[in-house]
Amino acid sequence: MREEKSPFVVGSDWLQERLGDANLRIIDASWYLPAHARDPKAEYAAGHIPGAVFLDHDAISDATSGLPHTLPSPEAFAAFVGALGISETNTIVVYDGPGFFSAPRAWWMFRVMGAPDVYVLDGGLDGWTSEGRPVTPEATAVSPAVFTPTFDESAVTSFHQMTEIVGDGSRQIADARSLGRFSGEEAEPRAGMRSGHMPGARSLPAGSFATNGHFKSLPALQKLVADAGIDLEKPVVTSCGSGITAAIITLALQSLGHSDNTLYDGSWSEWGSRADTAIATGKL
Repeated sequence: MREEKSPFVVGSDWLQERLGDANLRIIDASWYLPAHARDPKAEYAAGHIPGAVFLDHDAISDATSGLPHTLPSPEAFAAFVGALGISETNTIVVYDGPGFFSAPRAWWMFRVMGAPDVYVLDGGLDGWTSEGRPVTPEATAVSPAVFTPTFDESAVTSFHQMTEIVGDGSRQIADARSLGRFSGEEAEPRAGMRSGHMPGARSLPAGSFATNGHFKSLPALQKLVADAGIDLEKPVVTSCGSGITAAIITLALQSLGHSDNTLYDGSWSEWGSRADTAIATGKL
């Protein structure tokens, strides 16, 4: 019997069968930490899935926030992705190199901005190429499109809201950073930032949601979330280092039918850099 999978994840067979479809838009949403020693733009130029455009997470963020990767305004988002030829009415497939690192952030952004038909490619580009599927270095021809945003502001948690959540426990907090960063045993990769976690947070490392680049089955995701102490009957806010990998937890939660979840967009880049925020250490 086929293991139950996320409704938001598509396989390489599914995508290859649809290459060239007029309403399909494919997005390389790769982004990496310095430790990965990978250059997403260079990799895209060397070879990408035919028809894919490159989405630059640094360029699409709000440059006025003073933080990395915060959501732009709906108007700025619409202009950016419209220039890439993407409309909210398209079927959109996003991918990154390893499968589930930065692609879920793009999936989340498009959904928050009102695109309903968005998926993440299981296995990522690494899996796609390992299976001998087609890639091309040729630039994708783009015809500008109109993206009409419908911004779901309730899906995004602000710093002010996060301080209230930490204070009153009104939402469970799921942290996607590594356990070492969560516990305070590892230094943060960004200089001048304190280590540890928000009081009351639970550790759900982003790397635990996929095996060899493939998203875990729904039963495995459910066990992973439960083992971390997250109750799917209660609201959740997700967080990480800069708002990228928190979306992996969001993807898992929504795959399990959990709808009352938000993403703290400032994440640890904001919380850990301030002197007036409460920080806990240890593994719980």
